[in-house]
Amino acid sequence: MKRIRVIPALLIHRNGLVKSVKFKDYKYVGDPINAVRIFNEKEVDELAIIDIDASRESRPPDISRIREIVSEAFIPIAYGGGITSVDEVKKILSVGVEKVILNRSAVKNPSLVTGIARQFGSQSVVVSIDYKKNLFGKPGVYIENGKTATGLNPVAFAKQMEEAGAGEILLNSIERDGSFSGYDLEMIEKIAHAINIPMIAAGGAASLSDFKRAVQYGASAVSAGSFFVFQRPHRAVLISYPSQQDLEKHVYAWI
Repeated sequence: MKRIRVIPALLIHRNGLVKSVKFKDYKYVGDPINAVRIFNEKEVDELAIIDIDASRESRPPDISRIREIVSEAFIPIAYGGGITSVDEVKKILSVGVEKVILNRSAVKNPSLVTGIARQFGSQSVVVSIDYKKNLFGKPGVYIENGKTATGLNPVAFAKQMEEAGAGEILLNSIERDGSFSGYDLEMIEKIAHAINIPMIAAGGAASLSDFKRAVQYGASAVSAGSFFVFQRPHRAVLISYPSQQDLEKHVYAWI
């Protein structure tokens, strides 16, 4: 029986916790610290916390706010948002964050990935690849909350980031974000075959079966947002996390 990491992703917008659909239509779902406390109790594997305003507003990470959130966590935390220098990473890791997540900076300045890996180890840097298809059906990498096309191919970019020193890839389908339509298994499989570092699948999870399928297609871990904060069919806010017994029965036993 293989155990995988099942990672809730928390999006911070204007100091509140939100969830998006296709990287827009943000809905407020609560206070980040309260969410962290709930996930503590549920013994989650890891949390990804992303400040979606920082890069767009060209401001650095709010270290005091990160420290406040992390001080409530008894689980590993990965943080992303506004990171542009190795010095900022040093400050973020010093307050208890285990690894950082780069998105725009990885595209604009790949050498930053290398610098972080050299100083803190590859395991400390995750590159988030947000992608969607263009009008011609060709998948491309996007930055700035899915608004800006980079012209990069997701598979080629994942390979580039591995070569730059990234320890992990967070693969996020913009088109499936918040859709409850399942992961993009085709892209997961393509990137899994192209790289030799772990990949976290994100975007579209609706059930434990989706977790299982993502891993069967090559993901090393799975992440989700809406799955952990909404109760369907009316998208009522309810923070939840599957029990270890359910994960063992419906996910681990089949991979």
